Amino acid sequence: MKNNLRKKIDKTLAVLLTVIMSVLVIDVLWQVTCRYILTSPSSFTDEVAGYLLIWVGLLGAAYVCGEREHLAIDILLTHTHGKRKLSLQIIIHSVVVLFAIAVMIIGGSWLVYTRFLLEVTSASLEINMGYVYLVLPLSGLLIAYYSIDNAREDITNYQSSKNIR
Repeated sequence: MKNNLRKKIDKTLAVLLTVIMSVLVIDVLWQVTCRYILTSPSSFTDEVAGYLLIWVGLLGAAYVCGEREHLAIDILLTHTHGKRKLSLQIIIHSVVVLFAIAVMIIGGSWLVYTRFLLEVTSASLEINMGYVYLVLPLSGLLIAYYSIDNAREDITNYQSSKNIR
């Protein structure tokens, strides 16, 4: 029961993750080729791989949050039913949203802002580190959106199952 906005975000995120992973694989293959076949290691591939890994890890976390496939300890959820289960789901979604807002969006935005303000650049690529850390508030926004939408979906499912009985 996904809405159109969520479907578009899901599709865009899936394509973006596929592109990032493809570039990461090509980058690592080039790094190995340069180091072991050409015996002349590339100076920037290690840095690119690290930054792409940050992006794929954080955006991937947002994606699996939206797909409800994230790592979770759900022993309480599996043993509760009805209104108590819905309440527990809402509490969990609320904690995730609070974490995403406080740590990822606010903290990540501060990190990005200070990297741009202090003009911190990477060693090999000499790009501003604010661009690298921009994924933190972006993935925080996505995780918050997905958690709120999942909570809405849980409430709707509970209400519709209650009306069926």
